[in-house]
Amino acid sequence: MADSDAPRVPQLLPDAVHQAVRPGTALLRLVTTHTREQVLDGAWWPRSRDIGAELPGLIAALTEHLGPVLRIGLDTGAWEELPTRLVIDDRVVHIESFPIGDDTVLITRGDQDHFSLLVVPPHATPEAARAAMTRAVEAGNVTQAEQILIDTGTPRTHPVPAEEPQTGRVRGER
Repeated sequence: MADSDAPRVPQLLPDAVHQAVRPGTALLRLVTTHTREQVLDGAWWPRSRDIGAELPGLIAALTEHLGPVLRIGLDTGAWEELPTRLVIDDRVVHIESFPIGDDTVLITRGDQDHFSLLVVPPHATPEAARAAMTRAVEAGNVTQAEQILIDTGTPRTHPVPAEEPQTGRVRGER
């Protein structure tokens, strides 16, 4: 059997995928079961915290698999400047931001049709991202997003609180 005839074992995320994927391409995995019994419906690994650069690729990929996306719910603290809407492929997608810090993005396709995706931080190693994305889409998964990231060695990075200019104290401290 020649090397070219050997069966190829697909790898979901090769080690250099994060650097090799062109900007605007979504690294996305979705659950493939029909029951939707798990906590998460998929996982997304953005390349940066720039939502304007990352969201169009995600929405294009989701639209291909799920149909038109109406709204996206994001954690305010996890992203650089968040717009209130984006126009993608001539469709307006509304963006809602919440200070929830739960390592997910919420996708709304219809009135009561919501999908929750784990957001793997951009700084994750390929191994940790691969493990987190795999765990997020396991059938019957009941583990919350934050715990999946902790278990796979990729805790999120918390924004550094701004210091008050004259006191040097962190805002909110007494």
